[in-house]
Amino acid sequence: METGLTNKTVVVMASSKGLGKATALEFAKEGATVILSSRSETSLREATEEIKRLSGNEKVHYQTCDMSSSDDIAKLFREVHEQFGSVDILINNTGGPKAGGFEKVTDEDWYESFEKNLLSYIRTTRAVIPHMKENQFGRIINISSSSTKEVIDDLILSNTFRSGMVGLTKSLARELAPSNILVNTIGPGRIETDRIIELDSVTAEKQGVSFEDITNYQKSLIPIGRYGQPEEFAKVVVFLASSANTYLTGQSLVIDGGLLKAL
Repeated sequence: METGLTNKTVVVMASSKGLGKATALEFAKEGATVILSSRSETSLREATEEIKRLSGNEKVHYQTCDMSSSDDIAKLFREVHEQFGSVDILINNTGGPKAGGFEKVTDEDWYESFEKNLLSYIRTTRAVIPHMKENQFGRIINISSSSTKEVIDDLILSNTFRSGMVGLTKSLARELAPSNILVNTIGPGRIETDRIIELDSVTAEKQGVSFEDITNYQKSLIPIGRYGQPEEFAKVVVFLASSANTYLTGQSLVIDGGLLKAL
């Protein structure tokens, strides 16, 4: 399939590991210019070199950025625009918020999660829209969670702000469609990342059972019978950003191996 990504510039947020890193790798394999970003320069440097080696693409770069800092976000996109011109494709991504039910989270937790898991996406999107409008082309993909379709117990912060992300996506899709800017949300189900390991560990400790008992139970609920791999998720992100997608916008998709029931 021709993806049309060779001459595109892609910024992937929170991409030194996990789903962000896997997504950056798939874009690099397609020949795009890829800019990775996260807080840790050491992790970014290592991820960038690994992606160059695995993809054979030397057009892979990095820039540190704390997604909870408006100054960092502004600096990131200012430098990207100066070095690479306009951003064609923005992949919004952050680490998941603190786990816990309603009575376990504080006002500080709510404020922190809002800035990190919703306001950050607003800020990055605001930074790329002017150039996308000028070019009459853009793709914005918001990585969220399966909680956009069905809430997850003990993840009240994620359930709340990921749903807000869906509203943002739908509104932006309608506003930006005349400029050929497509906006979609894509949520992982149980994809085998550090985040899933963390959540399974928390659940195992809470229930007083082994980590293996929890993972085996969770896998038994998935029709495909296993956790997904990061590259399986990343390939769908690349499709949404590619020239193969010219009409799908304003949607909220979940990559979950059939776990969620039809809604």
